[in-house]
Amino acid sequence: MQKPRPPGALAAVALILGLALPGLASPHPAGAQGGTMALVGGMLLDGYETPPIHHAAVVIEGNRIVAVGPATEVEIPAGAEIISTEGMTMLPGLVDLHVHLMILGHGEYSEWWPILDKAREEMMAISAKQLLLAGVTTAVDLGAPMEILNVRDDINEGRLQGPRMLVSGPWITRAGRQWPDWFQRRIASPEEAAEQTDDLIGAGVDVIKIWAGMTEDDMRAVVEAAHRRGVEVHTHLYAPEDMWAAIRAGTDVIQHAGSGGNPPYGEDLIAEVAHRGIPVVQTIAHRIWVYPATLEFPERLQDRRLKEDLPPDLYREFQRSFEDFHRNSYFRTTPRQIRNSEIAARQFIEGGAVIAMGTDSGSPMNFHTEAAWREISALVDSGMTPLAAISASTKTGAEVIGRGRDLGTIEPGKLADIIVVEGNPLFDINVLGYVRMVVKDGVRYK
Repeated sequence: MQKPRPPGALAAVALILGLALPGLASPHPAGAQGGTMALVGGMLLDGYETPPIHHAAVVIEGNRIVAVGPATEVEIPAGAEIISTEGMTMLPGLVDLHVHLMILGHGEYSEWWPILDKAREEMMAISAKQLLLAGVTTAVDLGAPMEILNVRDDINEGRLQGPRMLVSGPWITRAGRQWPDWFQRRIASPEEAAEQTDDLIGAGVDVIKIWAGMTEDDMRAVVEAAHRRGVEVHTHLYAPEDMWAAIRAGTDVIQHAGSGGNPPYGEDLIAEVAHRGIPVVQTIAHRIWVYPATLEFPERLQDRRLKEDLPPDLYREFQRSFEDFHRNSYFRTTPRQIRNSEIAARQFIEGGAVIAMGTDSGSPMNFHTEAAWREISALVDSGMTPLAAISASTKTGAEVIGRGRDLGTIEPGKLADIIVVEGNPLFDINVLGYVRMVVKDGVRYK
């Protein structure tokens, strides 16, 4: 585990760097856990692919949901705090299975690493707050320095705002020469792959991430070491031969497949993934939807929430990094990816694979403040119904990480993770970008 830090360590580092980071502020929830709360009047999507409950009520005691149904049929306890959700929609907190707290959307990775290296935990704290207030109440971080363990624990213990986090820390790879060593473990043999897996799990990570460039024997060594400790393995893959190797090696979740980097996959591969029930997290919006959206509306880069959360000098650095963004290294192959995506983004959906939602949030111009709704919108554009896309982003996501008994749906006995959005996402999925309330673990934020 990470070594304990002295009280105020985050603030002390920020002062040294001259950073006034809002992410260091105390959580300031809008309500305290422990009492009884009732959300009353709005439409309810409970996370299942079933018709909504109109004019619904949800009763929360402490951090658990105790009653759900039409408001006319739900008994609201005396003394409960009643919060009107009339004219809005209630749904489970979003589950994002691919985030990166270490990055916040800066336009060029090579220029971001020196900035991040001066204030790793502070930057990750900002990301975590942005995700939570965007409606993401549970997230899996798949690539970060080991300080991510401190940030995860600070969130869990109430010192920082953020989603409930599962984290991989550094990924394992044979490649990765372009990335800093402090968030990857490079190996040269299956034996080293197993050793690094054991070391990461011993340090306290929740999942293991395999990055591209691993052999099938490498992957199998990681899977065997991780599964002995009850830890799942997520794979960062694009090429068909790598995906076949990952399937044979027994990896648990396939990340990035279908995000447009490759031409269409063969039907035999799609069928194998679907029949085995291997969850696919496509992350399709992070280039091929965000790029044209920015060409059409470059004003989105001046996101007021980014300006609120960053010190002025850092905000100006972000804006500089967006100049002529089409020339940045991250987007040089995006036009080809967009063309490929016309088929590739639909294949796993149409093939009946298990689809969960993940955003790669924090990647260039893919801000934590809006990545989730853009990804869900992209799933709808790629063939899912709005109801199915919401279920994939709540119920299925919770099931993929083994938390389906507690999270992902709004029903009695579950943890109270609920968001309220303005409008009807079944009519226009993009209203998920208008989050008006966030309840996580029975505590009301925003």
